[in-house]
Amino acid sequence: MQDSTSVNPKHHLVENADDTLSLSDVNSSIEAPKDGSFWRKLLAFSGPGALVAVGYMDPGNWVTSVGGGAQYRYVLLSVVLISSLIAMMLQYMAGKLGIVKQEDLAQATRDRTNKPGGIALWIMTELALMATDIAEVIGGAIALHLLFGWSMIASVLTTAFDVVLLLLLMKFGFRKIEAIVMTLIITILVIFAYLVVLSKPELTALFGGYLPQLQDLSSASPIGGGDSKLTLTLGIIGATVMPHNLYLHSSISQTRKVDRNDKSAIKEAVRFMTWDSNIQLSLAFVINSLLLILGAALFFGHADKVGTFGSMYSALGDKTIAGAVASPILSTLFAVALLASGQNSTITGTLTGEIIMEGFLHMRIPMWLRRVVTRGLALIPVVAFTLIYGGAEDKLDQLLVYSQVFLSVALPFAMAPLILFTSSKKIMGKEFANPMWMTVLGWITFAVLTVLNIQLVVQIIGQLFGA
Repeated sequence: MQDSTSVNPKHHLVENADDTLSLSDVNSSIEAPKDGSFWRKLLAFSGPGALVAVGYMDPGNWVTSVGGGAQYRYVLLSVVLISSLIAMMLQYMAGKLGIVKQEDLAQATRDRTNKPGGIALWIMTELALMATDIAEVIGGAIALHLLFGWSMIASVLTTAFDVVLLLLLMKFGFRKIEAIVMTLIITILVIFAYLVVLSKPELTALFGGYLPQLQDLSSASPIGGGDSKLTLTLGIIGATVMPHNLYLHSSISQTRKVDRNDKSAIKEAVRFMTWDSNIQLSLAFVINSLLLILGAALFFGHADKVGTFGSMYSALGDKTIAGAVASPILSTLFAVALLASGQNSTITGTLTGEIIMEGFLHMRIPMWLRRVVTRGLALIPVVAFTLIYGGAEDKLDQLLVYSQVFLSVALPFAMAPLILFTSSKKIMGKEFANPMWMTVLGWITFAVLTVLNIQLVVQIIGQLFGA
């Protein structure tokens, strides 16, 4: 076992089997100016935050956020806000771990746990990554189906070939990947801002929705049918605070070149990483809010008619549901944003898969094979549902919602080691360990999520057995 206080910058600088750059090979590859203005330095450190923010606006967020607005109006905006604040805190911890220790969370966890514990956490993390990929497959497939009219099974199978896209992007360099991702994020933001402006939401009720509602999450029944408030709450949390993003950020925060012998340089790198992360996560918060606001402003009272991506697409062109703003153009913009979201998430999901496998198993395989395995495992349940239910979108979207709920269940398994490591002065050093208030807040968040997850599991078991 590695000494917890040591730094191992060459932890997995191993030749890749197919000579394709691995993510760990780009560590310290991007120059960061030692002098210059605040804005010049921020620009140099900007990029990793965008890759992280992608996971906070993937197709999984769409069903839970739009559905939450359609069923409960603006009430769950408070959940979006709290989830985003939790995300900022956890991503700060993850990015700081990578910069200070030059280890990603997978490496740090595996090297500080026994073998059975490490393998158990690896399995849970791989399942969480598969759940994330399920959302990407469903979102991308439905977008292709809506835009081009392909059959659902053909659209699902087409998503298997996006591995080619990522392999081509990696050849252009990591900075280019960051730029493409940021462009797609801006595309999604502009489209939904435009849709929400047209929907004319009630501003008083909207801002009131950001105030937490002190009531039993499982007590209220949804308007127009649908999932319980607890299910949607945990779905939003699971779709917002993504477990795999903690592993991703702790790795890609190392891509900037930092003078390891200068503690002030390390502090500066942590500071600009935090700026980058919080700016991008604020954009993700705005987009997730726009999704829920769109659901509340246009579809409240019609939750039964917007339960799937396809029905949302149709509703945006139906004047009986969306009112005077309904237009085929809006429907097309919705599908384009959905496709952009799925492709964005595919890029980061593949990178995270590599980090997890190398960190937990100390094993590197060609990126194309890693992508095929990850996407193949995600395709199995989606193809099965598509064939069994004849491509019924409501069944696929139900699978997507529960994949997001599983992410919420898996989140504490990534949170616990992250909070533990970054709060330890022995591991991080006195200067970089979390302050006491952050440690306490982190553990309180961990405890609350764990209790809510247990409550949800009991609720689902009760539903299954008619209790």
